[in-house]
Amino acid sequence: MSTVLLIDDDRELSAMLCEYLAREGLVASAVHDGENGAKEALSSTYDIIILDVMMPRLSGIEVLRRIRRTSEVPILLLTARGDDIDRIAGLDLGADDYVPKPCSPGELVARIRAILRRTSRDRRQDNPAQAIESGDLCLWPGSRRAEWRGEPLDLTGIEFNLLEELARHAGQLVAKDQLSLNALGRPLTAYDRRIDVHLSSIRQKLGQRSDGQSWILSVRGKGYQLACT
Repeated sequence: MSTVLLIDDDRELSAMLCEYLAREGLVASAVHDGENGAKEALSSTYDIIILDVMMPRLSGIEVLRRIRRTSEVPILLLTARGDDIDRIAGLDLGADDYVPKPCSPGELVARIRAILRRTSRDRRQDNPAQAIESGDLCLWPGSRRAEWRGEPLDLTGIEFNLLEELARHAGQLVAKDQLSLNALGRPLTAYDRRIDVHLSSIRQKLGQRSDGQSWILSVRGKGYQLACT
């Protein structure tokens, strides 16, 4: 059974969610402030952490920052509906996904299971012989490790997912809806710009090719392609 740590200062909501997660076959426990939440996340082993962004004293963004210094445990953010700044900041710091509040428990469970499926798949693929290579790029999906031109490449969780999908189809056009399904674990929705934001960050980390063009090419309205050379 997968273990879940919920970090949220709303005790009533936390109790309801923990009860619902238990009915869905997940072992859930809750901590109600950011300081103790960060300590619990780093002192125990959990399969996934559900982290509320809006908390007093120590915000969820700061908790995420502390956890990511030493741990790659999957993290799902609970964000205020329409608060794009917190979502982007959280994703940039390495959150795996987010759910706007208020959300239905069913949607939350679906997002949890999608993340756990991806991480389970990555653990099964943790084999040096199964590295994905494209030119100067090398990815190890199991250990979530990336190298660019022989040097470590620092990627967030979603950035790794996107780059992995592009590298598996290097030189080919990958449709945006395929990227959303395979890298984010959800269907593409109208006006969803998260993929564009994350790919812009990856472009900056890879730098430019010798001809001044990006390593990740875009075809308007169709998708993206990782250049091979």
